[in-house]
Amino acid sequence: MEAAIVQNTPTKKPRKISLATFLERYSNMEDGFKYEYNQGIIEKTKTMNQDQALIEDALLRAFITTQFFKEGGAIFFEKDIKTSLEHLRRPDVAIFTAKQTRVMSNDNMQIPVWVAEVISESDNINRVNKKLDEYFNAGVKVVWHIFPENKTVYVYTAADEVQICRGEKMCSGSPAIPDFGITAKHIFAK
Repeated sequence: MEAAIVQNTPTKKPRKISLATFLERYSNMEDGFKYEYNQGIIEKTKTMNQDQALIEDALLRAFITTQFFKEGGAIFFEKDIKTSLEHLRRPDVAIFTAKQTRVMSNDNMQIPVWVAEVISESDNINRVNKKLDEYFNAGVKVVWHIFPENKTVYVYTAADEVQICRGEKMCSGSPAIPDFGITAKHIFAK
């Protein structure tokens, strides 16, 4: 039987587990933490707090006004996605096409067209940047890094193409979702 060691444990060297074991033990665990699979290692982070949940709500409200949504596109919060054979990620927010949602299951994970990560004080920025590369390599078209602390959104359309949004500047979901947009101010409004 394989023992799962969390990567953030400073006194123990992490021991690798299989993706099947990870899915069996961690994919539906509800203990206040979010678990991701990174080349056999479990990465454990805190789940959303109330302020971050309000950001999710603002994104949901903007998304449901789009034609993309009206045509069957769907938004999910902390949905497992397999970015490679060695990585299973759980982005804070992910948007999928109507076609993808029709075929989606645990055995048939889809790659979202748009992803957002709400960056907290406890997030490791190097790990966040590695996930950015993973998302684009897997086929995600737009990634938003949302920084509540300084009310800033980094909108990536490629790993090396970014627009920074603050205040009244519009954060765009294009080219993945052309009519999806919201100002940075509205993302952080409470």
